[in-house]
Amino acid sequence: MIRIPARVGLAAAAVAALGLTRNSSDRIPTSDTSVGRLAGPSANAAALSRATADSADTVTQVSMRKVNFYIIPRAALRIRTLRGQMRSFKGGPVTFDDKNAFVIHLDYAEIGLNGNDITALMNSYIFAYPGAPLKHLRVHTSGSQVVQSGVMHKIVDIPFEIRADVSVTPEGLIKLHPVRTRIFGVNGNDLMRAFHLSLQKILDLSKAKGVTVKGNDLFLDPVRILPPPAIEGHATAIRVDGDELVQTFGTVDALPPLTPPDTSSGAYMFYRGGTLHFGKLLMLDAQMQIVDLRPSGFFDFSLDRYKEQLVAGYSRTLPDLGLQVYMLGLDKLSSAGKVSADHLSCSRSTGASQCDPTSSIGTTPASAWPKNYHVTRISPIY
Repeated sequence: MIRIPARVGLAAAAVAALGLTRNSSDRIPTSDTSVGRLAGPSANAAALSRATADSADTVTQVSMRKVNFYIIPRAALRIRTLRGQMRSFKGGPVTFDDKNAFVIHLDYAEIGLNGNDITALMNSYIFAYPGAPLKHLRVHTSGSQVVQSGVMHKIVDIPFEIRADVSVTPEGLIKLHPVRTRIFGVNGNDLMRAFHLSLQKILDLSKAKGVTVKGNDLFLDPVRILPPPAIEGHATAIRVDGDELVQTFGTVDALPPLTPPDTSSGAYMFYRGGTLHFGKLLMLDAQMQIVDLRPSGFFDFSLDRYKEQLVAGYSRTLPDLGLQVYMLGLDKLSSAGKVSADHLSCSRSTGASQCDPTSSIGTTPASAWPKNYHVTRISPIY
């Protein structure tokens, strides 16, 4: 009699159980075309942008460089460069206070997600629903590949690890092609072949946000896997760069360059045209550049906490009546939502002209202001 190691036997039994309990009514893409239809970015995204491009009062041009744009507390879009357009779903102002009310169209962008970002998105958004087939997920890069581990759940919880090559399909989807699968610590590829199974037969992803499966390949829609604000764009390339999965959207010459007033700032968000609404300010024919008050590489920004960042900084009105806004980076705000003590060193004895009067939770010393800023009246923006 041939003795089978207990671990292999347990893995085989679990895989067999998964195959037997697969619900025949589960929706399974049967061709590459159906995968694109189920998970592909909206085919009319470009048409929507073109239809609104001529309306200067409803479309805001946007340019970003070196911005960590937080979409949930533990995950950010690590924007290396971005050129695009923003518009309200209902027309009219783009309202920063309602991130469900507007969309950002990416004409060209390079955006990274590190392992922690993807892990947080997987657990807190993409598979955050009752009965999700995958849980306790962790993602990291290894060389030019992506490694994902976690637990598959059907009848029993099955620990797994998948190492995958990553590429982009013509439809603009991120394709993860497994090159090695481990189930219960043993070779998962051999087990699934023995039972004539595939990830497509095992996983019901009909409720997952922006993820589908065909055969053993996973397909992620790079804009549908993200929480609001809504993103439009067509992924054209993807690569692993260090600990980040870097996605390229569109082409670099899709729109003319949008140069901000302050070109010395390496990290910024610049908005021009249309109408912006944030806090109590309604800005017509907008021109606003946002930079880090204490620059230190990438600028950390969050729509959910932008008011705290805004109150901790200040603004100045430019000769053409545009706004230059200095916000405190999100990484410099304490977890309690107050400005860290080292950013509140200005005292009453310093004098009103030396402190930032726009801050309601603290003051910023004039020594922290840009060298080319003349200490005169400061324009409040909130």
